[in-house]
Amino acid sequence: MTTSLTRSLTRWTLALALLAAPAVPPAAWAADNPLQPSPAWDDIRSSVIGTETEPPVDATVLELEAPMRADNPALVPIRITQPPGAPRIDKLALVIDANPAPVAGEFTFGPATGPLDLEVRVRVNAYSDVRAIATLDDGRQVMAGRFVKASGGCAAPAGSGADARKDIGAMRWKSEPQGDRAIGTLMIRHPNFSGLQRDQVTLLDIPAEFVQTVELKQGDELLMTMQGGISISENPVFRLGYVPNGQPVTAHAEDTEGRAWDESFPQAGG
Repeated sequence: MTTSLTRSLTRWTLALALLAAPAVPPAAWAADNPLQPSPAWDDIRSSVIGTETEPPVDATVLELEAPMRADNPALVPIRITQPPGAPRIDKLALVIDANPAPVAGEFTFGPATGPLDLEVRVRVNAYSDVRAIATLDDGRQVMAGRFVKASGGCAAPAGSGADARKDIGAMRWKSEPQGDRAIGTLMIRHPNFSGLQRDQVTLLDIPAEFVQTVELKQGDELLMTMQGGISISENPVFRLGYVPNGQPVTAHAEDTEGRAWDESFPQAGG
C-alpha cells in the first residue's frame, strides 16, 4: 500500500470514527447558552421561513447542541435532536445568522428518521446564533438554537491543503446498530470551497465550489435530502439516526461544477 493511500485511508477512518461515535456533548454545550438577540435574523427571517412570525422555541419538540466556543471555526459540530414521541420533522433549515450566506442547508427527511438525530459540521464566520427551524408533519414550525463564539470559519484555508481536490466525490458510509435504530454516517470527499478562501501559494482567491445536493436513500425509501451552501464544512459529514429496512443504502451528491457522484452500500456497510 502506497504512503499516499495510507494517509488517505487514515483521514477517512479518523473522520468516520469521530462522527460515528456516540455523541456526548461537552460541558460547553450546556443548555444555559440560549439564542441571543440577532438583528441579522430579524433581517432574514421572512425569507427563510416565509413569515415574520417567530417560530416558538420548544425543547419538547426540537433541540440543538453546539459548542459555546468553537475549537475550529471551520469545523463546528452541530447536533439536532428530538426526544422520543416528538412529532416527525418533514423539513429543516439550518441557519447561521452572521455568515455571508446564512442558510447553511435545507433538509428534508423520510419517515424512517423520526425522531430526528442529525449531526453536521459547519463553518461559523463570526460570533453568531446557529438555529434550526423545523417544519413538522402537521405543518407547525418550531425552532432551536445556540449562540456560538467563533470567527473566520468561512475564510479558513482548506485543512487538506494541496490535497484538497484529491479523490473528490469519493463517498464512505458507516452504519452502526443502536437498539431498533441505527446511526449512519456519510462522508463526502470535497473541499467545499466557500469563495472567501485564498490559495496559500498564489494568494489568489479560490472560487466557490461546493456540494450543493445530497440524497440518501435505503432501497426506494428516502432518508434525507440536503440543498447546501458555503457554510457546510470541507469534506462534508452527515450523521443520521434511522430505522433500517434491510435494503442497501444509496447516496447521490452533486456540486456547483455540475459533477455528480453515486454510491451504493450494503445496509450495514462501511
